[in-house]
Formats: sequence, C-alpha cells, structure tokens
Amino acid sequence: MQLLKGKSALITGGTAGIGKAIASLYAQQGADVAIFGTNRERAEAAVKEIEASRVDPQQKVLSYLVDVSKTKEVESAIDEVLKALGKVDILVNNAGVTRDNLLMKMSEEDWDQVLAINLKSVYNTCRALSRPMMKARGGTIINISSVIGLTGNAGQINYAASKSGMIGFTKSLAKELASRNIRANCVAPGYIETQMTEGLPPAVKEAILTKIPLSRIGKPSDVAHAALFLASDLSSYVTGQVLTVDGGMVM
Repeated sequence: MQLLKGKSALITGGTAGIGKAIASLYAQQGADVAIFGTNRERAEAAVKEIEASRVDPQQKVLSYLVDVSKTKEVESAIDEVLKALGKVDILVNNAGVTRDNLLMKMSEEDWDQVLAINLKSVYNTCRALSRPMMKARGGTIINISSVIGLTGNAGQINYAASKSGMIGFTKSLAKELASRNIRANCVAPGYIETQMTEGLPPAVKEAILTKIPLSRIGKPSDVAHAALFLASDLSSYVTGQVLTVDGGMVM
C-alpha cells in the first residue's frame, strides 16, 4: 500500500539527514516531493537519491535553494512549488542548526541565527501555505522539534528555546486550522545519527547511551517513519501532539 499516493510534500532541510530520509520515504510511499536546502551539490545528490526511492517514474522530485529564515525568499519559493506540483498536501519543517554555548558566552548573532533558522522558518512556511491548505480544506503540517525542547539542555539555550517555541507554535496552529481539516503535529527526535551529532566525542556518546532505555542512538529512518504516520491518513484523528522518537529517553 502506498500511504501517500497522489499527495505532494514539501520538506525543508531535505538535502541531508532526517529531512532526506523523510523525503525518500515519502517518495517510496507515492508522493511528489519538493525539498528546500542551501547547498547546491547536496541538493542535486539528494534529488538523485530520492528519485531512486520513488515507485513511479512520473513522480516529481524537485529541489530549491532557499534561506528559510527569509520571509520573502520562502514565499517566492513556495509559489514556485505550488506552480510545479499544483498543491502541497504535506509540509515538513525540518531545517535546523545549532550554535551551542553557555548563555554568558553566547553571542547575539548565535542566538538570532538559531531562532531565525529553527523557528522563524516555521512561521514563514506555515504562513505561506496556510491559505492554500485552507482553500483545499485539508493538509498536514509536521514540525521536527527535539526532546531538548521538552527538557532543556545546558549549553543549548538558543536551540532549546527554538524547539520549545516550535511546540507551542504547533499546538496553537492546530487549534487555528482544525476546522479546515488541517492537522499540525510535532516530532521530537532524541539523539539521532546525523551530521549534527556525528562530531560528538566517543565518551559523550557513551554517556548519552546510558540515558536511552533502548540502548542505541536513533537513525534518520526512525524519525522518517514517525513523520510518515503523521503525514498519512493513519493519523487522521491526531493533531496538536508531540511524538517523541527517542528510544525512551524522555518519558
């Protein structure tokens, strides 16, 4: 069964890691896919990988170079996506960065950049797509938050604020759009094998594992399967929720 046959999806931060895994799984499940990224070479490589996952050669796989923190840039790119795909049924906000430091040492630039890319981007994309989704009387929005948005973490005040803000944004948006059959949910990954975590020292990884009941670091595919559930009709009565994908680290 193709859970997303006939659907069109937009994934920000879709050129690597979790975003690329989600885009590939959506293509495998029958969706047309558009991805936003900032690196041309990674985008081209991701498109080839996603195309290899699709079940029908007629499925579209498109990429756009977009700074998701820039409102006008996002609006322009989404207009292009709507023209190319005809609609966007599924929006996944996955773009994110870290600029870790203790608050007393954190620069204003590092605060602003993390909040702009991680949180303002969600405002930009959801605002641009809310009207088309409302006209279509349907859609689903999936915001990739983090367990750090639930628990906080020393040295990550900017990241925690952005991911916690994403959760409050999503719950509010779910209430605003529910009457138009548009659902909004969060996925909150724990420690996942991505570029963001691969640079951690072995001792830090071992310490992390002691806090995870399932005793392993997650894979991008673990998050992608949760995002597939929330994108599909299997979750048609689920909105305003936070689904943690963390091996049991936060209970």
